[in-house]
Amino acid sequence: MAGHHHQHKHQHHDHIDLAGQRESALKWSLVLNGGFLGVEVVGGIVFSSLALLADAAHMSSDVAGLVIALWAQRALKRPSSERHTYGLQRSEVLAAALNAATLLAAVVWIVLEAFDRFQNPAPVEAIGVAIVAAIGLAINLASAWMLARTVGRSLNMRGAYLHMAFDAAGSVVVLLSAVVAAISDVLWVDPVASLIVAAMVLWGAWGLLRQALGVLMEAAPEDLDLKQLSTTLEAEPGVVSVHHLHVWNLASDVTALSAHVILEEGRSLHDAQLKGNELRTLLHDKFGIDHATLELECHPCD
Repeated sequence: MAGHHHQHKHQHHDHIDLAGQRESALKWSLVLNGGFLGVEVVGGIVFSSLALLADAAHMSSDVAGLVIALWAQRALKRPSSERHTYGLQRSEVLAAALNAATLLAAVVWIVLEAFDRFQNPAPVEAIGVAIVAAIGLAINLASAWMLARTVGRSLNMRGAYLHMAFDAAGSVVVLLSAVVAAISDVLWVDPVASLIVAAMVLWGAWGLLRQALGVLMEAAPEDLDLKQLSTTLEAEPGVVSVHHLHVWNLASDVTALSAHVILEEGRSLHDAQLKGNELRTLLHDKFGIDHATLELECHPCD
């Protein structure tokens, strides 16, 4: 029992450390990107680059996304209450959904502006665009690296990371378009680069939104094989069968389970409770399930 208590304290301490690392990564990313956003907007206007302005629009959604992610990360610290018995763990899933929405809004703006630029082409000061894009790329890569180290299974952190990763990709596209424009003076390169950025952002936003909605709709985690889980439980000594098995995510990285477990007849209440403890430990160690509610039975229920 003492060993189990020590293990629980160790896991709790690790969870607190990870939460602190996530909040620190979000803060630094927000400072870096918030400071560079103004530089990119000015650069896009001065150098007449829609690709830069498109990337700035994406970066503005990045800054908004980082603010949302930071709020959600802090909300996770709030203790449970009589009304919110699990605390505010799903705030990070809502933040991920909001981040996906800001990404989709940026896509719409970029596409509309790109088509307008196709109809009304304008020259681009390639050297200035390239310099701004290179600085942006460095900031995006630094932010993405900080966030990637703490993502884990958190949709909130994944949303923030995707903002940075796709903005880094966008900076690469803008940088390449500036080089092409400097060499050839082709005016359509800038809006084409913007559409490439939009396509990348759309792909990432859709995947993030789909995962967030899956958690909110209490779908089973995608990385969990329910058949294997049920088979593993039924293979345990003293277990006859498992039914009414439900698995869902309280938050993107906190899995919950409820199930009815039929045990061999003749067990005392004490023995049944010990077997329930063993099964919960198995579920945690093998499947990473943090909250398991098991109804132990001696015969099938109606």
